Amino acid sequence: MAGKGRHFLNIPGPSPVPERVLRAMNRQIIDHRGPEFQTLGREVLEGCRTVFKTRQPVVIYPSSGTGAWESAIVNTLSPGDKVLMVETGHFATLWRQMAARWRLDVDFVPGDWRHGVDPAVIEARLVDDKAHAIKAVAVVHNETSTGVTSRVAEIRKAIDAANHPALLLVDTISSLGSVDYAHDEWGVDVTVSCSQKGLMLPPGLGFTAISEKALKASKSNGFMRSYWDWEEMLKPNAQGFFPYTPATNLLFGLKEAIDILLEEGLDQVFARHKRLAAATRAAVEAWGLEVLCKNPAEYSPVLTAVLMPPSHDADAFRKVALEKYDISLGTGLAKLAGKVFRIGHLGECNELMLMGALSGVEMGLAAAGVPHRRGGVAAALAALEQPEAANAPRKVA
Repeated sequence: MAGKGRHFLNIPGPSPVPERVLRAMNRQIIDHRGPEFQTLGREVLEGCRTVFKTRQPVVIYPSSGTGAWESAIVNTLSPGDKVLMVETGHFATLWRQMAARWRLDVDFVPGDWRHGVDPAVIEARLVDDKAHAIKAVAVVHNETSTGVTSRVAEIRKAIDAANHPALLLVDTISSLGSVDYAHDEWGVDVTVSCSQKGLMLPPGLGFTAISEKALKASKSNGFMRSYWDWEEMLKPNAQGFFPYTPATNLLFGLKEAIDILLEEGLDQVFARHKRLAAATRAAVEAWGLEVLCKNPAEYSPVLTAVLMPPSHDADAFRKVALEKYDISLGTGLAKLAGKVFRIGHLGECNELMLMGALSGVEMGLAAAGVPHRRGGVAAALAALEQPEAANAPRKVA
């Protein structure tokens, strides 16, 4: 293992937790039925609405993002319902598997894991669905396994153009708080997220933002639920409380994390992530390696997935980088195992932190004997010095 110094955690989540958030959580537990907690509950529920950009309810569960996925399914759909999903990567595939376990009929549009959801395909499928058998379109906003961000606002327009009543369910597990997202403006019915990515908390909280249409669907859908029941959550939430013992110290941290985001300003947060991502791609290009995402309009501000040269194993490289330089990089998942490594640049990450991480990658490539050109760090620095040029759109692949 490398010498003393701070570990570089550059996986695409869980992301590093800011010291302010750690200190906010490091306090004695309080009565979750008392007035002090009521104030906290109201503050975090209102703060979540600000981050989701919604006036509608946001439900907070003591759960992973997977739990929030499940809550979206069991509150809006019924056994046998048809759902349209798209194979954008590993996590879209996992969501499909969950839907199948709940006995939903999944129409899974195949994909190459290098592109996001094609709004034109969504529109065509819905236009063909004359009987309106499709009850929901479920997509991943930012596919963490690939570094591809789908265009949710355009997907909403596609649904509207087809004049189809399907609900729109969106996974923002790795994008909320890092990538611009507007639950209300984009007409999303259920937005799913969690705590350990852009919200800069430890794992343990799941979120669902709920439209009026989704709430109406939950009154008459056919799935049984108890823990995940929105109605049981929303009644005490109206007064700042929860129906069962909440994760109080994580809520202390959530309040602080939201304060950090709003102090910087959400637009500035999103611009910072785009700037860091552009610098990372500049480094990858200078190294002579290839970004997995093919469409520049879909480049992720959260992470960059990098293809390894033929006959070189990404996990062997990651192991060398960790042992020699104490940097953790994301592994390739499922059919990308060994083929890509992922550089996370989300949450509490600034220019200097990114430059340290990219230096670790460049040194790691050399130490592992991976064919590349030197100069990626210099290219990233040049991109950061000219952010407008670095973020300029390129021709779509």
